[in-house]
Amino acid sequence: MTLTAAAVPALWRLARLEFDPVRQQRVLLYPEGVVLLNDTGGAILDLCDGRRSIADVAAILQERYRRDVTADVIDYLSQLVERELVRVE
Repeated sequence: MTLTAAAVPALWRLARLEFDPVRQQRVLLYPEGVVLLNDTGGAILDLCDGRRSIADVAAILQERYRRDVTADVIDYLSQLVERELVRVE
């Protein structure tokens, strides 16, 4: 599946964002495992609420990072869509 900036991402219904106190790191938990998140990955997933498009997510992060991050957001979310941890509409 090729994502576009118009796609609206949301976490898979059984996945959730948490903070792992042992690793002192944010994680994406799902029934079969865990994905360790860096700050940027956590920031992207925080904004994937099923209402914002990828373009909206990128625009918010662009203000924070002061550069166009659309391609990076699409690439990151594409990997999670392939793993079925993020769904898009």
